[in-house]
Amino acid sequence: MELKHIDIAKLSVSPVNMRAGRKASDLTNILPSVRARGVLVPLIVRAKPFPEPAEGGSPDTYEIVAGKRRYHAALAVAGEGGDVEALPCAVMDAGDDAAALEASLIENIARLDPDEVTRWETFTRLVREGRKPEHIAIVFGLTDVQVKRTLALGNLLPRIRSLYREEKIDAVTVRHLTLAAKARQREWLAMLDDPETRAPVGQALKSWLFGGASISTKVALFDLATFGGEIVADLFGEDSYFASAEQFWEAQNAAIAERAEAYREAGWREVVTLEPGQFFQSWEHEKRAKRKGGKVHIAIGHRGDVAFHEGYISLKEARMLAKGAAVEAAVEKPSRPEITAVGNDYVDRHRHAAVRAKLAGSPGVALRVAVAHMITGSPLWSVKVQQQRSTSEVVTESVELSASETDFDAKRREMLSLLGFDGDTPTLTGGEGERLAAMLARLLPLDDAQVVSVLAIVMAETLWARSDLVDLLGAHLSVDMASVWQPDDALFDLIRDREVLLAMVEEVSDRQVVAGNAKEPGKVLKAIIRDCLNGTNGRTKVEGWVPRWLRFPASSYTSRGGVGAADRSVAVASLVAPEPGTAEPHIEPVREAA
Repeated sequence: MELKHIDIAKLSVSPVNMRAGRKASDLTNILPSVRARGVLVPLIVRAKPFPEPAEGGSPDTYEIVAGKRRYHAALAVAGEGGDVEALPCAVMDAGDDAAALEASLIENIARLDPDEVTRWETFTRLVREGRKPEHIAIVFGLTDVQVKRTLALGNLLPRIRSLYREEKIDAVTVRHLTLAAKARQREWLAMLDDPETRAPVGQALKSWLFGGASISTKVALFDLATFGGEIVADLFGEDSYFASAEQFWEAQNAAIAERAEAYREAGWREVVTLEPGQFFQSWEHEKRAKRKGGKVHIAIGHRGDVAFHEGYISLKEARMLAKGAAVEAAVEKPSRPEITAVGNDYVDRHRHAAVRAKLAGSPGVALRVAVAHMITGSPLWSVKVQQQRSTSEVVTESVELSASETDFDAKRREMLSLLGFDGDTPTLTGGEGERLAAMLARLLPLDDAQVVSVLAIVMAETLWARSDLVDLLGAHLSVDMASVWQPDDALFDLIRDREVLLAMVEEVSDRQVVAGNAKEPGKVLKAIIRDCLNGTNGRTKVEGWVPRWLRFPASSYTSRGGVGAADRSVAVASLVAPEPGTAEPHIEPVREAA
């Protein structure tokens, strides 16, 4: 029996599997575990018979003899958008008994503590006693990779291991934290402790570690040994990533150019390199042999992955050939390109330098290029939209129904219409998948005022909700919350502090009312506030009241703090100078576009 990890795409259920052909497996009791920790008990597999063209057989594919439910649980996690690593498998020999193998593996796994941190402590003790990871893997029926992953937990900060033991963070998050140095791990823990900041987890954590552009070394077409840039590897020694996206793309583009030239020298009529992020639509093409004019299409993903589609022509070309047109061109012997890959690099860099110098003196054009980048992104630009959806549906609904959101939606629809997009597109940022050059072409004919208006929407969509910029802009733009916010039950239902409620009662009434109700429960105090705001039950109606938390600048009701908005207002207070002779905040105005 050989234990190894096999890519899920290379696995299928064997016809001899006892559960093969039955209705869909019930995954209720194992799916949560697979989501959190992945597949632990190896599947029993055997090499798939080859060749089997009809069934896609190949020397690298395997069929599952036992472990169908674990396989389908992993597929379900992949369908949810989660990370699914290669599955641990026991590869049967010809004389193996699958039932005996599985029983042995399950018995071995059962001897392990289900808590991986405790398992790490056990494995570490065995290593200190002289056991090698390979021997530990054999004893417990695990693969070498599984043992190394567990041992690698020792390289994390103790508190992160404790959080993992207590199931407060999942296995994917722990895996990505192994990519971080100890200092970076401490930064992440600080974010986790900050009630106003949501620490990134899962895939978002990888984006945080790499600035939104994590590119795996697995996609490199070039030799990593000759790469001059920095490579960051996880502590398991399995995955590694490029620290600099720019250095990666420089090397990757050169490798793509070399591959394209090799195709031409091999006799392909044409090599088409698609724009990064542009998909190769196979249904828009027809298979055609090289000798009959087939082309090679190179598709490049934003994550650096490259796919070579050999032997295709467009349906339009196929129709022309069917009519007998351009037959000679289709079968014409390809000629050697007039310039090498290095020559192309020379040309591209000189042209880039010339355009960059000219662009530096053309601020109007540069503005449009920048806005196009903000909308569509590029391999060097990564812009994210601030989602308006809260973890609480009540809060989400309150924001969606606010006057501010209604006003912003109207302005966004106006700009979508200006650019020729569907008015129901949820965000202008993203540009309905428009390519960068096409987006710039939409912006170039617009006047400065229109471009700046588009920019304003994109900037507003990508403004971080918990940034101190919100407080600085609130002061600079003289935002009046009373004109756009109305008290609602969503806020009052969230207030549990009596000291805060008494302070609010005093704001909408007077100290006498506070003194008379000082011992009343929160429910009564909330009712008094509502009466004052609505002018009911004999109380004078109060207009324009806004809680201190929501004002610009924001402040707290108690000395205990904990109000993120108040802390951020204090942080930017020194940046907001008071008007001469007053205590009013003032920021030097910026010139609006004419």
